[in-house]
Amino acid sequence: MSTNKELAKIFLGISELLALDGESIFKIRAYEHAAQLLDTLTLSVQELAANGRLLELPGIGKSIAEKITEYLSSGKIEFYDELKTRFPDSILEIMALEGVGPKRAILLKDGLGITTLEQLKSAAEQNKISTLDGFGQKSQQNILQSIANHKKYSGRTLLSYALENAENLLSIIKQNPKVLEISVAGSLRRYKETIGDIDILCSVKIGSEEEIINLFINLPEVQSVIVKGTKKTSVKLVSGIQVDLRVVPQTSFATALQYFTGSKEHNVVLRERANKLGLTLNEYGLYKLTDKNTPLPCASEKDIYKALKMHYIPPPLRENRGEIESALENKLPQLLKLTDILGDTHAHTTYSDGESTIEEIAQKAQKLGYQWIVLADHSISLKVANGLDIKKLERKIDEIKEFNRGNSKIKVLCGSEVDILSNGTLDYPNEVLKKLDFVVAAIHTSFKQSSEQITNRIISAIKNPFVHCIAHPTGRLINKREPYAIDIEKVINEASINKKMLEINCYPDRLDLCDTHAKRAKEVGVTLALGSDSHNADELTNMNYGVYTAQRGWISKGNVINSKTYSELLEYLNAC
Repeated sequence: MSTNKELAKIFLGISELLALDGESIFKIRAYEHAAQLLDTLTLSVQELAANGRLLELPGIGKSIAEKITEYLSSGKIEFYDELKTRFPDSILEIMALEGVGPKRAILLKDGLGITTLEQLKSAAEQNKISTLDGFGQKSQQNILQSIANHKKYSGRTLLSYALENAENLLSIIKQNPKVLEISVAGSLRRYKETIGDIDILCSVKIGSEEEIINLFINLPEVQSVIVKGTKKTSVKLVSGIQVDLRVVPQTSFATALQYFTGSKEHNVVLRERANKLGLTLNEYGLYKLTDKNTPLPCASEKDIYKALKMHYIPPPLRENRGEIESALENKLPQLLKLTDILGDTHAHTTYSDGESTIEEIAQKAQKLGYQWIVLADHSISLKVANGLDIKKLERKIDEIKEFNRGNSKIKVLCGSEVDILSNGTLDYPNEVLKKLDFVVAAIHTSFKQSSEQITNRIISAIKNPFVHCIAHPTGRLINKREPYAIDIEKVINEASINKKMLEINCYPDRLDLCDTHAKRAKEVGVTLALGSDSHNADELTNMNYGVYTAQRGWISKGNVINSKTYSELLEYLNAC
């Protein structure tokens, strides 16, 4: 884990502990803001500190800067360590449950002496929580569901976090000249939205296996060694993720990479295909059934699929969802690439809850090679996100027009992430919506409504003539919150009928639509919109996680609005 990420985790922990301790909201938010900033900061905090530039970071005051410096010099923050002594670790788990939070965690502790998840579950099952002031039967049931979700997600790491850890490890190991080939494998290589552990595969010069294994287990990111072997070595990182390193002969690297990339279901069908052709395929090589001692030459995975008389199947598709049949019939899609992206449909600015100005967002988008970007700040009802009233929205419209007059390299579209209210109406009247270039409608409240209510709210927005897109359609937060009770098939069909876009929200803990829903939307002709949902300029790079999700959903550049040039985009929107 990078130092930036380590500090972000610590400051988030401080904010949570301060909330439990009853500290002022302003102090709590200062640490939350510092955590968010450091989590997405692309600059090295060590370099900033060395150059005396920490106070240049927005929202970093003297006290937090001193704590950053303390951590860089000693590897700890005394204030954080002291705070942790006031509460058992288990109460932080309770506080992190959806629907609990600091205030309710304190009520549970003071009212029933609950300090562990086991105690909380037992109290809920015995109907004790509903008797506490501030709770009730519904809260009690929600807590039981949150505990079930916690157990379900335990041990699963977000794709974004796993990728960051893996890429850091690979960048170090591959510098050793004795490493011949190296790659991530497993579900991480297939870009699954959560990862159990990280698989790394490498081949090395003969006789240097022990040297590379020792290099691996002695990396500063490694907290402990689980098992050290000649073929497989497993460690636990400081970040808490398990990493398995497999060292294989170079002659077996391609077949081992294919095998350990998976999925298991894909590999089973692939081996059956090999057998039908008089071959056998395993992690060691591809062989003729009549000669299992002499592997066929396979310098790359493409050679394996070619030998099986099919087109190469990219890792994101290897889930046994029809990809083998499509490869045999030459019907695999040309998957969307990050280089196909010419614009972003969902970014926030300082007008609502973002940290970057219109100009800062536009400059970053231009550096990413975009021709256009939609600035979709929150609408008036979402007070927690500083939603824009109509006068503020009009100021934003004027500022964007002024920016566009002076800039020909990138164009900014004035959009809004407009709330779909609990009764299905939109947060702005139509006479306001029609002034916007791009309207993204979304649900942010009343998640517990019935399937019929939630679905009808979204369909109502889809049918509004001024709405272009539905943002994060299922409302899930990966590893945190289940989707609301939406009939997604009905929503996808209504979007198709009304020629409205559905979003693949690229924020790492959303990825909503998910891969299977995106694939279904493509099948019925829905145009998808990839939105980074960035709240500062650096988060525009969230786009790559949306692209990975799109790839798993069999999405091509022609299926997304983001691949259109600025002039093509305007033509499309005018026709809506």
